[in-house]
Amino acid sequence: MKPVKSGGGWRAILYTFSKSREAGGLWKLWKAMRSRNSCKTCALGMGGQKGGMVNELGSFPEVCKKSLQAMVADMQGAIPADYFSTYSVAQMQQFTPRELEHAGRLTSPMIYRAGENYYQPISWEEVFSKIAEKLKSLTPAETFWYFSGRSSNEAGFLLQLFARLYGTNNVNNCSYYCHQASGVGLTNTFGSGTATLLLEDVEHADLVFIIGGNPSSNHPRLMSSLKHVRRRGGKIIVINPVIEPGLVNFSVPSDPISLLFGTKIASLYVQPNIGGDLALLTAISKRIVERGAHDENFLNTATEGWPELRDHLAQQNLEELCQLAGVTRDEIEQMTDLYANAKNAVFCWTMGITHHANGVENVEAIGNLACLRGMVGKPHAGMLPIRGHSNVQGIGSVGVTPKLKEAIFDRLQSNYGLQLPTETGLDTLACMEESHAGRMKFGLCLGGNLFGSNPDATFARESLSKLDMLVTLSTTLNTGHAHALAKETIILPVLARDEEPQPTTQESMFNYVRLSDGGPSRHQGPKSEIEVISHLASQVLGDEGPIHWSNMEQTGRIREMISTVVPGYEAVKEIDKTKKEFQIEGRTFHTPQFATPSGKAKLHPHTVKSSNPGNQLQLMTVRSEGQFNTVVYEDYDLYRGVDRRDVVLLNPEDVTRLGLKANQKVTVQSVAGALKNILVYEFPGIKAGNALMYYPEANILVPRTRDPRSKTPAFKGIPIEILA
Repeated sequence: MKPVKSGGGWRAILYTFSKSREAGGLWKLWKAMRSRNSCKTCALGMGGQKGGMVNELGSFPEVCKKSLQAMVADMQGAIPADYFSTYSVAQMQQFTPRELEHAGRLTSPMIYRAGENYYQPISWEEVFSKIAEKLKSLTPAETFWYFSGRSSNEAGFLLQLFARLYGTNNVNNCSYYCHQASGVGLTNTFGSGTATLLLEDVEHADLVFIIGGNPSSNHPRLMSSLKHVRRRGGKIIVINPVIEPGLVNFSVPSDPISLLFGTKIASLYVQPNIGGDLALLTAISKRIVERGAHDENFLNTATEGWPELRDHLAQQNLEELCQLAGVTRDEIEQMTDLYANAKNAVFCWTMGITHHANGVENVEAIGNLACLRGMVGKPHAGMLPIRGHSNVQGIGSVGVTPKLKEAIFDRLQSNYGLQLPTETGLDTLACMEESHAGRMKFGLCLGGNLFGSNPDATFARESLSKLDMLVTLSTTLNTGHAHALAKETIILPVLARDEEPQPTTQESMFNYVRLSDGGPSRHQGPKSEIEVISHLASQVLGDEGPIHWSNMEQTGRIREMISTVVPGYEAVKEIDKTKKEFQIEGRTFHTPQFATPSGKAKLHPHTVKSSNPGNQLQLMTVRSEGQFNTVVYEDYDLYRGVDRRDVVLLNPEDVTRLGLKANQKVTVQSVAGALKNILVYEFPGIKAGNALMYYPEANILVPRTRDPRSKTPAFKGIPIEILA
């Protein structure tokens, strides 16, 4: 298949009709999409009390393929009663991620015991007792608790509280494998780890940087905002080793003019080498200062460390920086021109920035660049990490981190008389390593696909297989259920967000707290996540302590507790009554007063190193257009024109240089492992010297290299060899 020339467009409309047939009809899908529940996919901030397909500015209709795909997946019929007796675990391991996702909705608790061939059904009563007995038999340090971003604030808060009162701080979330570097880098610079602006600010910027991301595939709703930027005369700089068609041109289906004629997105498209971001950002910063385009007053009054950064930039060799970045001097000058002339600039990035061994440095370097021209701490400018799952930010806000924020820790103890553990909790990868060493016995996963999210898939499979018990709360099957098999592996079927019997809340990447109404269950059997958590906690900890767990099945009680202990969440206490959604205070910076102890932004000089000392091909793992996180909805990648997933995408120059041929089967090898029978695809859109493969299938090649401060694994910048 051929790559498309524009993202969105008529294909997206036709795809909507195709998905509506899967959902039982267009009207049925329309009603589901219009319900007052927040979007189930990315964190851009759709739905809630404004109604489905409405963004935080009230714009309608705002919808994308990702939200349709997630909704239709939840509208599937139940997995047939004979599925687990028909397909053995060995057969399930041969299924693709898409085939597992499309098997249907989980409706009955299932258990797999090591040495058996099949999953077996188990009653809710029996499975609750089995899990509770196991937890009672272990020490807290032998357990870990993993949270995805698809759950509600209420479920996340309740489960982390359960874990801590059980006695462990091994509480971590999926952001450690995606945007934790953003949170650390932003906190180091501005004192707050989230976006510094509002959606309205983005649409009124006159320059937007999109660095190391592909929102046309992964966050399509943002493309509508970028359309507004271009129509107002703004410019967009895309920095990406791959030319993504949707970032060149995008046809917004809900806008007749854009649909018919397309919208040009990139004003300037620059392709650095994978891992060349720090050198590139440093080069632009150097040229801004050398030209005198920096804001001296802002730097002197609103930042710390300006003299050190100024001297550091002066010492950098521009030609060397260009070489390390893999860009030309002319490209640096063009980006500098656009930035020097901008009045309001917004900096966006995704995992192309964070998925590196120096992810935090990359984020801090973006902060440096923003501060050089005072492009943060004012309206219509600032920092925008483009978050993945719809509530990954909220999960972190309500306490799902190994170390609780001091304010939450103190308020839980003083307001509720709790005694919380003080031992250092483990991040996600550290828990996996402890499991591999045999020191972990139990894991509980609130949604997500922990196996599929991990680097070094072979190591991840071995780690999880050494657990005595692994419990996952899931709506559908994923590769983890087939490959991550402990001595006892338990799947608990839970309700989707729009099936919850009580309202729940989520937080968008713009720090906006939304209220989801929930709705009727589509199937008999699944339970609310909150019901599962409160029931387990009651069986393990009892109801005689400070927390009466049986009463915590009421989401209103959980929100009351959240409002008392989580700074900025005070208004959540009454949100189900007032229906008034709100922005969290203290995170949006429209004046140059930041959340650091001094109130000033902190600048960070960095040593730029070569990202490819061995001159090998540099691999980055990516998502396809028909995918969200680890969930694969379509095996083809429409935008890149790739019809399968067992491929390595190479520039034609590299195919010739390596003596390869298109569609040749090869082995791709890294220090972590090897994948055989991979097809070579010629892909002119990728910069020579670099390679693309699909996540999570290529995770077997990803070593457990991580950023030292955020602990985020380096899913990008992986040296590989291709063996014919």
